[in-house]
Amino acid sequence: MEKISYQYSEDFAREMDAKDPLRSFRSKFYFPKVEGNEAIYFCGNSLGLQPKTTQSYIQRELDNWANLAVDGHFYGEDAWYHVRKKSKPALATIVGAHEHEVVAMNNLSSNLHFLMVSFYRPTQERYKIITEAGAFPSDMYMLESQVKFHGLDPDTAIIELVPRTGEYTLRTEDILRVIAENKDHLALVMMAGLQYYTGQVFDMEAISQAAHQAGALAGFDLAHAAGNVSLKLHDWDVDFATWCSYKYMNSGPGNISGIFVHERHAENHELPRFAGWWGHDEGERFRMEKGFKPMYGADGWQLANSNVLALAAHQASLDIFEEAGMEALRKKSELLTGFLEFLIEKISGESGVIEIITPKKPNERGCQLSLLIHKGGKDVFDEFYKHGVVGDWRNPNVIRLAPTPLYNSFLDVYRFAKILEQSLQKFA
Repeated sequence: MEKISYQYSEDFAREMDAKDPLRSFRSKFYFPKVEGNEAIYFCGNSLGLQPKTTQSYIQRELDNWANLAVDGHFYGEDAWYHVRKKSKPALATIVGAHEHEVVAMNNLSSNLHFLMVSFYRPTQERYKIITEAGAFPSDMYMLESQVKFHGLDPDTAIIELVPRTGEYTLRTEDILRVIAENKDHLALVMMAGLQYYTGQVFDMEAISQAAHQAGALAGFDLAHAAGNVSLKLHDWDVDFATWCSYKYMNSGPGNISGIFVHERHAENHELPRFAGWWGHDEGERFRMEKGFKPMYGADGWQLANSNVLALAAHQASLDIFEEAGMEALRKKSELLTGFLEFLIEKISGESGVIEIITPKKPNERGCQLSLLIHKGGKDVFDEFYKHGVVGDWRNPNVIRLAPTPLYNSFLDVYRFAKILEQSLQKFA
């Protein structure tokens, strides 16, 4: 990470923005308003902003539908039969994979279930799953129901990793130790790549290696990691992963998900899966015959034909990602988050009112900082909103803030700091 001597001043923030190579990307997005003024939007970890090109991308497909109807599947620009392929280059870059290892499809929770069909295959001896305690509810419910589907008891089959007493995040050594301790009964390590509550990025490479050494598989929910942190899923030897596109990838509320399946599983016909027409060999698909023959790679996990309008909105954002570049985005993210951290610590001082529970090391976090508010709590958060800050409140007393490098500025962070200072004076 570039070493910067941060300053609590508007001039410093404007100077940083002036030399930011990504500063022009802010103008590519719509910003919501609070009390008639443009918001300081730090909630990209929940829903990313809308690119200004999204409407035209969707309109193009509406025009194709209007003018071509069913022929749109095979004729015209981006014929729908192959439209999923357009997103593959950007997705592969964002998650660190080969193009045949990724595909956009379904939504995240559905994909978790479909991937678990293939990669959670409990036996009498190997049936346990390791995950982090306090995982996002979708993950908890998915794991519970998958375990019950196999006739097992979640209380004995699921091992939840808990931070040490007095700590908020997990130590990698403790994760690896629990994996090793359960090597005789472990079937799967299934965790978030980035923990939604604390903002901690897990060492996915070390976890995958440890899982494999224990005779198990490793999969990750990348909802808060994709488009946010540097990922190298192929090189890290991850077995499978899935993510959503509506947070850092700005593709619209509830929009399409994506999956990664490592290429070593591409032609493993022993893996069970819930098959569908669109996962069948596209060269033989219209023969309409019995006998599922999966496509090579992640495409073989598809079920239904592509959601064209969803992919259009997704592509509007992916094209911006390709233009900006993940390396440049990550570099700015570290600087922007570091500036936010500096200002929060400077303002809160020794008061003990605010505690940042997100790791300090840049490689152990994305752009999100989670603030534990020891006094004032929800009142402080509500005061933020009155002054135009859109963040995220999580019970019982955590505020999540995510300065997103594609569209947030250093001036945004400075303006937030002034509001934070006023709010603490009023309530804390």
